[in-house]
Amino acid sequence: MTVALMWEARAVPGRGGELLAWARRQELPRRPLRRETLRAPQDRVLVITWWDAAYDAVLPELPEPDEALVTRAVHRWRFESVESDHGRVE
Repeated sequence: MTVALMWEARAVPGRGGELLAWARRQELPRRPLRRETLRAPQDRVLVITWWDAAYDAVLPELPEPDEALVTRAVHRWRFESVESDHGRVE
């Protein structure tokens, strides 16, 4: 099964570049199958990691950034891949 962990934070206005750089520097103790970092308006940063693991597996996640850099606590979500009607994982 493939599990995707999503980590999303919103920087203090004008500090989105700093938050993006901070997120990109964060090393995980294990390497995921894939890792993607995205940004959006309002100084938001999203990091998605994909893992070959059970949905409830203990997996490494990015930490909380310094509270002076963000406007709120990090939002975190966990999703699992599902098969399509044709037996393929979508």
